[in-house]
Order: sequence, then C-alpha cells, then structure tokens
Amino acid sequence: MVDIILHSARIRPMTESVGAEYIAATAVAVMDGRIVSVGTDEETLALAQSTTHVIDAAGAVLTPGLIDSHMHPVWGTELTTGIDLGGLTTLDQVRDALAAYSRELPPGVWIRGWNLDYKALEATGIRGDLFDTAVAGRPVALVFYDLHTGLANAAALEAVGINGGETFTDASEIVVGADGQPTGELREIPAYMRVLDAAPVEGGESLPERVQQTLLASAASGVTSAAVMDGRAATLQTLDAVEQLPGGLPVRLHLGLWHQPGDDDAAVEERIRLRGRCGREYPGGPRYQVSMIKMFIDGVIDNGTAWLHEPDTEGDSSSPFWHSVARYEEVCRAYHRAGYQLATHSCGDAGVAQAVSIYRSLDGPSGPAHSLSGAPHRIEHLETLTDQDVAALADTGVVASMQPLHMQWREGDNSDSFAVRLGPERVAHAFRVKDIVDAGGRAVLGSDWPVAQQDARVGMAWARLRREPGDPGASVFEPHQRLSGHETLLAYTRWAAEALGHADLGFIAPGAIADLTLWEEDPLTADADQLVNVPVRLTMLGGAPIHHS
Repeated sequence: MVDIILHSARIRPMTESVGAEYIAATAVAVMDGRIVSVGTDEETLALAQSTTHVIDAAGAVLTPGLIDSHMHPVWGTELTTGIDLGGLTTLDQVRDALAAYSRELPPGVWIRGWNLDYKALEATGIRGDLFDTAVAGRPVALVFYDLHTGLANAAALEAVGINGGETFTDASEIVVGADGQPTGELREIPAYMRVLDAAPVEGGESLPERVQQTLLASAASGVTSAAVMDGRAATLQTLDAVEQLPGGLPVRLHLGLWHQPGDDDAAVEERIRLRGRCGREYPGGPRYQVSMIKMFIDGVIDNGTAWLHEPDTEGDSSSPFWHSVARYEEVCRAYHRAGYQLATHSCGDAGVAQAVSIYRSLDGPSGPAHSLSGAPHRIEHLETLTDQDVAALADTGVVASMQPLHMQWREGDNSDSFAVRLGPERVAHAFRVKDIVDAGGRAVLGSDWPVAQQDARVGMAWARLRREPGDPGASVFEPHQRLSGHETLLAYTRWAAEALGHADLGFIAPGAIADLTLWEEDPLTADADQLVNVPVRLTMLGGAPIHHS
C-alpha cells in the first residue's frame, strides 16, 4: 500500500546515471519508508489509495535529503550552554558581554560560554584572569569556537580541584606559567572537559529535549542524516531518551563512538560490542545506528596542536596527539577487524598522511582503505594538504570529510592565526576540496556544528563561493578550489551516503530510503549568495514529514 505520493515536482535524482539535469519524471511514491516508484504525475497518482497522503509540490524542486557529514548534536548541545560569544573579536567586547550576562544571573552561578574567538586574546594570550573583574569573581569556563581550547579562571579551576599538575594520556595540557600556576588555558578537549564535567549545570529544558530541538533546526535546512563524531555511553542514553519524546529523532544519525588515546583494550572491546547498536525501527530503518569509530590524530592549526609535515611558523604542530602512533595503528586494526568504519580527525597534512598510510595497510574486501562492511574509512577536516597527500587520498579512496565554511575565521590579509601559523606557502594549500574531487578522490561536506553554523545552506554556499555568503566584496580564499553547484549537492547527498557505506541513501530512485527535501528554488542553480534564503518547504525522513513551511 502506497503511503505517500509527492507530485508536480522538478526532480534532481543525484543518481550516477543522471548528471546536473532534471529527469522527465515529476512524482515519487513511498511505501514503508522507501521509494517504490518514480514517474509521471499520471502514472504515480494512479497508485494512490484512500489512505495515501498526496502532496502537491506545485513545481518545487525535490532532492535527496541532505547529509551533514560531520556534526556533534549531543555533545554540542551540552557545550552550547551559557553565552554565545560568536562575532566578538576584541577583549573589551568579550568583557562587556560577560559583564552584562553576569548581571542577569543569580549569585553563585558559573559563567559558561562558547564560540570564543582567538582574535580577542591575541595581544594578551589566553589567560583566565582577564575576565575576573567583569564577572565579579564568579567561576568562568569558556570554550573557543573550534572546540579545541578552553579557558577557565582561578575560581573555576579551584572549584573543580585543578592545580596544573594534571597529566594526560595524549597531548592535552593544563597550561602553566613560569610560576607553575595554571594560566587558565586548557589545551585540547580532555583538558577543558576536566572543568566542564565537574562544573554545575543549571536547570531548564532537559538535554533530550534540547537535542531534539538542535536536530529540528538541521532538518529545517533540508538535513535528513548526520554523521555524529563524538559518541559515548551517555550519548546512546540521550538518543534513547530523544526517541521517547513525541516525534523521536528528526534526523537519521550515523554514530561514531569516540576512542581517546588513553583508552585501554577493555574499552576497545566494549565499543566492539556496541557496533550496530541502533534505535527503534521506523519505516525506512532506525534513526540512529553505531557504525564508526572516531579518533583524533592531531588537534588544530590555530593553537599549534595540529600535526604538520614541517613545524608551523611558531615551531609548533610537529607531533601527533597520540603519545604512541603504534597504539593508534593497533586500535585501528582492532576496530577494522570488528567491521567498524574508521574516522580520524586530522587538520594537519602529516596526520592525514599517517592515517592514509595506516588505512592503506588494512585488509578490506572493496580495495584499500575500506572497512570489512565495504564503507570507506574517513579523515575529518584535512585543512592543509600537499600534492602527495591529495594523490594518496585519490589512490586509496579514503573519504575527505571537509568543512569549507570553517574559512569564515580567516582574514583576507592572512593576519588570522590559521594563516600566520601556516605561512604563505602552506596556507595557499588550505581546504583543497576541488583538487581532491578533480583527482578522483572522495569528498563530502559538513558543518562540524557547534563549531560552525548547522544550516546546511551556509555550508553549501561556502563550498561554492569560498567567501562569506551575501558579501560579494568579501575576500575569496583559494578561488580555484570552489565547487560547482552540482558537485556541492553531490557532496551533501549521494557522495555523503556512499561515504557512510549506504547504497540505498542519497539519491532518488525505486528502492532508496525516502529521505527527501523539497525546495522552493533549485539549490543546485540558485545564486550561492542567496542560497541561505531559499526556503525548504518540506523535509521527509523515511517518507514521514519532519519539517514543513
């Protein structure tokens, strides 16, 4: 029995057999969460029964649902607590914002914030005492926009028992000054999470409700699937709780479990046991499933924790996040043998090269660098690459999961921390997504929310423009790396599904999962500067309407 028919649409199927053009068909029929027919209005409407929900697209454009190939909907929702400091680029601006926020809070409540910009602390360095007066001595715990550096004042550090003598099983660091006391800089995630995990949490909407709202915001921009890069036991519990809310999960989540360098063999075995864990069944399949392992082989370029072939201009970024790369290889092999898809964070070129080399050595049924299930192994971010790195990615089929919208923090005169640390020669090799595509490699796109905007239309615009959308006068970064509208849509649909190992997702054809997005205008040909304003009329998950406008 046909459940849904959508007709009178212009269809972008994104199949291998159809290029950047519409097909003659104008209607799709959906049954049990999958597309069962793609044809003319007349022949498709003939399939309708009394219980069939019929939707008139009235000439709107139907595409496969978008796939955000890298985001943090649970952990990101936890981190985006307190005040959003985005767009504040001077110390005085941040101080004023924190002072105003502090005045609104009851006595004793911590000052929490996110989206702090490195530019605001360029002149002073990252110090926790910079904001003590502004917040009248309250504990302060802030996270920088890239989620790789935190800042805490002495009151916060004292409250959670941090004295600067802490050690880590990776390159994380509680930075201390010449006097041996913590400066307030918390370098890398394990360092700042020691503060945040112990900090009190204020009341309000429950975490599952907030996560559902986060995902509904993604669905409103046409997203139907997301690769989640931070899964922990608590993540699974939260997702199960979201499933109990009315409407459940509004986005299909392909979950990567987080392996940290200090995790022992028992932790590896526990994650292996969780492979394939999924939520409840819906038409079209479960809305979350554990399928990946996420690891960090380096940090970020901006704070000197990336792993580059040559040190950055300040002598940093010369070593991996792991104390032992041999251990990284060992756990890669263990997870690979268990059938997991591997996803490794690497912003630096040396980290990319190392991950590709290890992936290449793994045995897989579908050629080099594939999991035993056939899904290609992945690297996340890849913010600078050599020609040899690009060639190796294409040769192995390792997925380059990239976020061109992260260039929004760059400056046209190369005065930003990313460009300064790389230097003029290497910064010209930044975000080489077009080179990877042209070399025959696999490239997919995502937001990395809450690092950057979760609205997929913003990410699509950055991929096509390589500059701030809506500002034609803005600096363009490496214009030869711009993607076409067709390539961009592929990277958010079919290519992204293939990167997840799904042969039934990311395109419109009989047998495909009915994850669909209906657009007021064509996202492939729309003016990229105006793409964020193109209305998403309908987002469907397994044929079920999730968002409509």
